Amino acid sequence: MQKNIVSYQILFFFFFVFLSCSHNVTSRTSAPGSPAPGQAASSAPCIIYKTRSDYAHNVPVTLNEKKSGLTSYPGVKDLMFQGKLAYPTELAKGFLLDNRGIGPNVAFLDYTYEQYQKLDQVPSIDQLMKHVTDTDPVTEMYNCGPRSQYKDVENDLNKMINSGNLNSCKKIK
Repeated sequence: MQKNIVSYQILFFFFFVFLSCSHNVTSRTSAPGSPAPGQAASSAPCIIYKTRSDYAHNVPVTLNEKKSGLTSYPGVKDLMFQGKLAYPTELAKGFLLDNRGIGPNVAFLDYTYEQYQKLDQVPSIDQLMKHVTDTDPVTEMYNCGPRSQYKDVENDLNKMINSGNLNSCKKIK
């Protein structure tokens, strides 16, 4: 049953990404935010965001539209990005660059990446919901296009942020 729920959640995620992005999306079985086998990490979207509190070390999950249940959550081994834990990259003026595959309905668990990765298995959905710290943690979120359009993602995004020029990014929230 849990495998079916996870399969539907993965399909929902890719459907959302397909509708909200202008580049091709390849179906994958790996975690959202991590590249599919054979796919370069640079083709992932650049999602930048700010949060109400510091959740940079907390595991992100996706809530439904009513924020009453989970639609997506990582497996205990799905927290890696380019060989490291997929913490967001700190950018200028308090922005973070997503490395997990978050969206506008993101919430954060009280589990840190380290704690979650050490679990033997993913807790039940009911248990995960009890670990949600904030159902509306994001104050601003932008999709700045595919990573592949940037020569140096971090520096290029910092220049855009510092200049106050996020006009080329699509405001999500």
